[in-house]
This record gives sequence, structure tokens and C-alpha cells, in this order.
Amino acid sequence: MIKAIIFDMDGLIIDSEEISYDCYNSLLKKENLTLSKELYTQFLGKSVENGFHIIEDNYHIHIDIEETLVEFKETMQRIVKERGVPLKKGLIELLEYLQKNNYKTIIATSSNLTRVHQLLDDDTFSRFDNIVCGDEVTNGKPHPDIFLKACQKLGVKSDEALVLEDSEAGIQAAYSASIPVICIPDMKYPDQVYQDMTTDILESLDQVIDFLKEN
Repeated sequence: MIKAIIFDMDGLIIDSEEISYDCYNSLLKKENLTLSKELYTQFLGKSVENGFHIIEDNYHIHIDIEETLVEFKETMQRIVKERGVPLKKGLIELLEYLQKNNYKTIIATSSNLTRVHQLLDDDTFSRFDNIVCGDEVTNGKPHPDIFLKACQKLGVKSDEALVLEDSEAGIQAAYSASIPVICIPDMKYPDQVYQDMTTDILESLDQVIDFLKEN
């Protein structure tokens, strides 16, 4: 019986992947480089630091990670202030349904808490029972650590939880944690090997309500 719903954040709760993509490109301008969207799909579900390591490996450049993370944060703040960060379709309806039906909820994100508060408004954040961030676990997605930590925080077993994810890294992490996972694709539809790891693939968060009613 499902007692808890574990939410990824970027690309699942909020429509933030395009903003992050623009932040990376803004910082790469000084290297006269442009990040392709094809390569960016490898970043999905992973930390910003891991994103810059992928850039180093693919463009054969050295990046001062500590300094660049500060610049990334400042760039993100500017872009968020200019554009805002829209919530994903169906999020509020789903959260209201979950609260009404006594499901536990938690955000499990590769981001740190500062970035979470930067991107999520207080009202949306307060609708969740708990949160686990990437810096609370040893290994980030696609390792299972973050989802196992989420279950621990909520006091549920793996088979009593359901993960909602948009990324292949997140799907792999949930699968490795033996937690059922529903994918709601954002920038990339999962390859077949990851489709096979999912319980279902839905178009939007509001469809999760029907899934829970049926199951």
C-alpha cells in the first residue's frame, strides 16, 4: 500500500530546466562555448557540480568548480528574479489530493536547500511534509541514496513509497532503491531501458491522482 509520495524538484515540481540550461550557457560564454541541449540531457537529475564535471570531460577544459558554483548561483538568482519559475501543471491539485487522503510527501532533490528556497516559493514549499537535499547523502542520483533517505525521513518502507521523476538518473535511482517510479518527462523522454524501470509514464502530475485511485 502506497503511503508516501517522493517528488523530484527540477523539471517535475517546477519548470526550471530551461533556466538552468541558460545559466550554464551564460557561464560558458567566457570560454566561447555553447552547451548543446543534447549534452544537457545528461545533466538532468544530477547536481550542478556534476554538470560542470560533465562539461569539463566533454569540452576538455578546466573549471574552478567552487568559484563557478558561486557564479551559477548569482546568475540563477538574476534569471529567476527576471522570469520567475512556473510550477508544473497539476502540482497543486495533486498536493491537495495527497493531503486530503493522508499521503506523506517529500521533496528529494540533488540541489542544496539554498537553491530550493531560491526556486520554490514559501507557499509551495510548505505543502510538503519534508525534504532531502543532495548534500545530505554520500552519492547522488543515479545512486539510490537520496530516495532511501527520503523513506527513512518519512518512516516508510521502499514498497510503501512512490517516486515521481522526470529524468533517467532519477528513474535509475528509484529503481535501484526498489521503489516504484512514475516518470513524467520534461526535456527528454526516457530511453527504452529506463522506460522498462518505470511503473508508468504519464503526461502531467494531475494524472497521478487517477493512478493512485486505480491502484
